[in-house]
Amino acid sequence: MHTTDTHKAPTPPSKPGEWSLDEIIFALSRPLPASILETKTLKGTAIPYLPWHTASQILDKYAPGWTWEISQLGQSDSRIFLVGRLTLCTSEGNVYREATGTEELACSSYGDPSSNAESMAFRRAAARFGLGLYLYKR
Repeated sequence: MHTTDTHKAPTPPSKPGEWSLDEIIFALSRPLPASILETKTLKGTAIPYLPWHTASQILDKYAPGWTWEISQLGQSDSRIFLVGRLTLCTSEGNVYREATGTEELACSSYGDPSSNAESMAFRRAAARFGLGLYLYKR
């Protein structure tokens, strides 16, 4: 692990592909400061979550060179569905994780259905690399 001291956070990589997948997952899997989390209410319960833009900043720091793409897109009469692919550059080569996102077409939440579904898929794909994964445990 790239560190200056065993008790400090890892020194972030300086270029894409510098860290192994294990090193990236180790860094991304650490608990996040509560100050960077946001909260949404679901069925009367406050649920903390990591906003997509904050996840993007964390990936920039610990997995430089990452890419995101929508690999599948679909729609029913009432919902949009998509699959997104998050690819990380590691010392072993590019590694990806895919995740789904969905939203009602007549959503009443902030944002539009496609960006909400994409945000969901992006955050879920990042969680598959460890980023905020513990937030999904209820």
